[in-house]
Amino acid sequence: MTDTQNRRAGGRAARKAARAAPLSDAMRPVRPGMHGGTYKPLTQLDMERINEAALTALEEIGLADAPQSGIDIMVGAGAILGEDGRLRYPRALIEDMLAKANREITLSARNPKHDLHLSEKKVHYGTAGAAVHMVDVQTRSYRESTVRDLHNAARIVEHLDNIHFVQRPMVCRDILDNREMDLNTIYACATGTEKHIGTSFTEPDFVDDAFEMLHMIAGGEDKWRERPFVSNSNCFVVPPMKFATESCQVMEKCIAGGMPILLLSAGQAGATAPAPIAGAIVQAVAECLAGLVYVNAIKPGHPAIFGTWPFVSDLRTGAMSGGSGEQALLTAGCAQMHHYYGLPGGAAAGIADAKLPDMQAGWEQAMSNVMAGLTGLNMVYEAAGMHASLLGFCHESLILGDDLLGQAMRCVRGIEVSEDTVGLETMRATCLGGPGHYLGSDQTLSLMQTEYIYPVLADRSSPKEWQEKDRPDLIEQAVARKEALIAAPTPAALPPEVDAQIRQRFKIHLN
Repeated sequence: MTDTQNRRAGGRAARKAARAAPLSDAMRPVRPGMHGGTYKPLTQLDMERINEAALTALEEIGLADAPQSGIDIMVGAGAILGEDGRLRYPRALIEDMLAKANREITLSARNPKHDLHLSEKKVHYGTAGAAVHMVDVQTRSYRESTVRDLHNAARIVEHLDNIHFVQRPMVCRDILDNREMDLNTIYACATGTEKHIGTSFTEPDFVDDAFEMLHMIAGGEDKWRERPFVSNSNCFVVPPMKFATESCQVMEKCIAGGMPILLLSAGQAGATAPAPIAGAIVQAVAECLAGLVYVNAIKPGHPAIFGTWPFVSDLRTGAMSGGSGEQALLTAGCAQMHHYYGLPGGAAAGIADAKLPDMQAGWEQAMSNVMAGLTGLNMVYEAAGMHASLLGFCHESLILGDDLLGQAMRCVRGIEVSEDTVGLETMRATCLGGPGHYLGSDQTLSLMQTEYIYPVLADRSSPKEWQEKDRPDLIEQAVARKEALIAAPTPAALPPEVDAQIRQRFKIHLN
């Protein structure tokens, strides 16, 4: 073998060894909470106009249908109850509550290494939704979702580096009793992953039972309150500009129990929100500012995520269009408004209108996820697995989404420019008497794992290599990985004695 061949072989071996070497979390090319904020579809003047319109809407239009408890709480803080039953909010009240609001929230996980630190423009991707169907990629069909499907989704996410939290993405359609469904939703997620969990409650009366279960999982109420690892996704409004009475009562109970709140306003542009993108943002901002008053009037500084989630309609049909460019812009604009107020915020991205994990799903999911990340959205909900405009959820798409979100996070990280990275010394050594390429340079080898991210399933081989590997199919690979991850043990499994106590106290449907 020639010296040249030896050098090439040695270079390949070195690169393989470098790629296989484990990295500390701090050295990984992407990780939860990387800073975005480079993409800004709204100018400063745009944000000021949206803020002014939202404050005017709260002063002059206000919100209807608050429960009596909410009326008493908000009127006590300075809101004005009109003869028409609507609550209106003076600007001074909004300013006062913005000053009291918690601007740095930690969403705890059962394992502290998965804690999410929400502040500034730190980006986290996760699941969410209320899909009623599962996508079967092998039969190309839809079926109703089950508690086992939900548990398996949580088990899968536990092993995916680029999906940072699990908010319930689907409804357990095999559980007819709503109380049992809410409790089993928590159980299925909490026994599948140690990452932070988000859930909702159908009725206020179910919340107390949920806290009883959570205290059992945590090892006592004190431990739960110290590290609440579940947040309440709360649709506290029914757009346009009305409170959702029962959800508000749920929120009051969750605050009392120490659970973080996602204040979720989910209007649909052209239907339950104004058709202009700017108008939809105005309404969502106004509704969430009212929610912020509500929360901080109960408990100043309680952890609350500013959840402006406006969606888009296809105005030809009125149907939701979550995979559209307009949806991506809506989400990015909302993220900017979170930064305008200096509040931890969340919005929806990664939704596919496509029914299957195909090319359409790929561009729809990538477009909004990348834009949300570049804008610096703290919590990107519904980022993976969602199809058919939130009606369907797909385990394989969840796995493929992990690759997609890794690339999105690399975009969020951006380009580091320094004396070392501009590379003049390496360029000089390579070009002036060197090998004429950078493949084996110390700089290249040192950056292989820290500067570059590599997909788990996406194929980067040449056509010749691809054929030699029997032309692997991406979906088939996702199916195989899904089965392996579901079969793998999960660290979230409860101690047998705790699990037995929960099953004795509650009707658990997961076997």
